[in-house]
Amino acid sequence: MPPRYLTTGPADARVRFLCAHGAGAGMGTPFLETVARLLGERGIAVLRFEFAYMARRSETGTRGRVPRAEGLMDEYWAAVAGVPPGAPLLIGGKSMGGRVASLVADELWAAGKVAGLVCLGYPFHPPKKPEQLRTAHLEALRCPGLIAQGERDPFGSRGEVEALGLSPAIHFHWAGDGDHDLGPRGGSGFTRAGNLAAAADAIAAFARGQTLRV
Repeated sequence: MPPRYLTTGPADARVRFLCAHGAGAGMGTPFLETVARLLGERGIAVLRFEFAYMARRSETGTRGRVPRAEGLMDEYWAAVAGVPPGAPLLIGGKSMGGRVASLVADELWAAGKVAGLVCLGYPFHPPKKPEQLRTAHLEALRCPGLIAQGERDPFGSRGEVEALGLSPAIHFHWAGDGDHDLGPRGGSGFTRAGNLAAAADAIAAFARGQTLRV
């Protein structure tokens, strides 16, 4: 059974983005609300959804255990299958949600079900544990992908990520002085609003490039 979708953006959008949440918070976070609004302003319809563990948390108020990303792949498949027919679909999400999407992206892309992958703050490794990489599948990824990442993200900074041997199918947008939510420090010369708007611009450009090929 597919999840409930929270849909924002134009009804006649030429591209849609199926977006999953991060490990610790659901689809209604200020970050995802802002990203959905910005993408809607750029002509992209955003369909947010929650994995079952988070939906239960939202309903009951109890936290419970966060499943491993690999254990959520079937739920992402079900979320894709439940999206009504229409405009080309990008998949992705915030942090863990983007990681789960990346694990199913190649198979969905090869089957013609999705046009590309968009990750918002990919968790390349746990904070302060750079040796515990979560990138093996990204080295041979064939699905076109865009990762919007903060330059000082504790889950993978610009210097760390640029040293990795990732697939050439993956493109990056770097948020200036950004953290895991793409937010900069005060006095850095960047702003949170500006970083999020620039990330939305990058996603819109990526979407145009991929959907023209569909």
